[in-house]
Amino acid sequence: MPSTQQACNERFAIRGPFITFNNNPFSVGDENALVHESDGLIIINDGTIEYAGAYSDGASRLEGCEVKSFPNHLITPGFIDTHVHYPQLPIIGAYGAQLIDWLNTYTFVAEQRYDDLGYAGQVSRIFLDELARNGTTTAAVYCTVHPNSVEAFFKEAHARRLRMIAGKMLMDRNAPEALQDTAQSGYDDSLTLLQKWHEKGRLSYAISPRFAPTSTEAQLEAAGALWKAYPSAYMQTHVSENKDEIEWVKELFPDRANYIDVYAHYGLTGPRALFGHAIYLEETEWNHLAETDSSVIHCPTSNTFLGSGFFNFQRALQPESAGLAVRTGLATDVGGGTSLCMLKSMGEAYKVGQLSGYSVSAAKAFYLATRGAAQALHLDNEIGSIEAGMEADLVILNPASTPLLEFRTQYCNSIEELLFVQMTLADDRAIDTVYSAGRVIKGA
Repeated sequence: MPSTQQACNERFAIRGPFITFNNNPFSVGDENALVHESDGLIIINDGTIEYAGAYSDGASRLEGCEVKSFPNHLITPGFIDTHVHYPQLPIIGAYGAQLIDWLNTYTFVAEQRYDDLGYAGQVSRIFLDELARNGTTTAAVYCTVHPNSVEAFFKEAHARRLRMIAGKMLMDRNAPEALQDTAQSGYDDSLTLLQKWHEKGRLSYAISPRFAPTSTEAQLEAAGALWKAYPSAYMQTHVSENKDEIEWVKELFPDRANYIDVYAHYGLTGPRALFGHAIYLEETEWNHLAETDSSVIHCPTSNTFLGSGFFNFQRALQPESAGLAVRTGLATDVGGGTSLCMLKSMGEAYKVGQLSGYSVSAAKAFYLATRGAAQALHLDNEIGSIEAGMEADLVILNPASTPLLEFRTQYCNSIEELLFVQMTLADDRAIDTVYSAGRVIKGA
């Protein structure tokens, strides 16, 4: 047994039931993708998974290694939130009509405070605490137009050694003056932030035009030029969230064939391009996203809260013979969304699927929040799965976290049923312990 806590942190083991995915359940079926170890062992060495498998097969590796046992729990990969606005945390749950009204009434007012580095730091700390409390170990995060909002967020995330993606919002029109940059200042500020923070520790930078209506052609061109110069960075934005928004885009960009074509024209589609919402895409848009290896992000609680519409699971993930599947992640959005809990987002994704004629199983939902989300971020070689060589981002769920869940789990006859109960009935109280790169960020 190591004699110091530091040594324990360098190499230790976790024993308990775990699930992970070795393939995509949307393409190969749940039973061929979901891996369940009823008595599992995960050995962590310096933040990386050294071994993951059956305890009986790995016990011989444990000499001199502390073992933390969770026999009545369920271990999953850390949850990955692929689209979330940290500055909107103070307005989560605000009454809203449709997207544009909600932006003007709440979002654009709240975001004006983030030039204050101290305030941005305060909200960043609360936001990252909440992510940890909900089992989220990685997120693709929108900051505001202010460089200080990015500085504060990355400083706090780096201090916690988290894997996070974030970037400064780009907006040079159709927003309050206090939230506008220019094509040149947006480029310059983004470049400075990117050069300082991208690939520092576990951080990545995302070039972040809010959405086409709030950027001029000059700004979108500048964003495309920046991404071309730094292709290892991300590009994140919104697309086809609301029907009125789509009509607005047609008016602003009359020479473009459709919404995605606006971004494509300026070089803003491709690997590590993340398109939030993507509700009303045309077939040509879906095909372009698939062919360019871009990703779409499903934000179920936001889409229902703002009455935006229903995501097309079938077209995104199980297209008919002529179509190509698109990398897809799951997200909370916030504050358009109503919770930072990815378990709740999984449950809402199921409901959205039901209303649109597609049944999202528990395996598919957990996949979208873990390995599928990692694939959407092109990070599936680093996070999203419990297997040797991956970063040790883990969530330990307590399946009996409430009296009702304790009662209900007694009647679960399979791992699939247990997972489904968790995503429909559980909340942040189910998150017992969370590890980020082998370090406890929530729990004992």
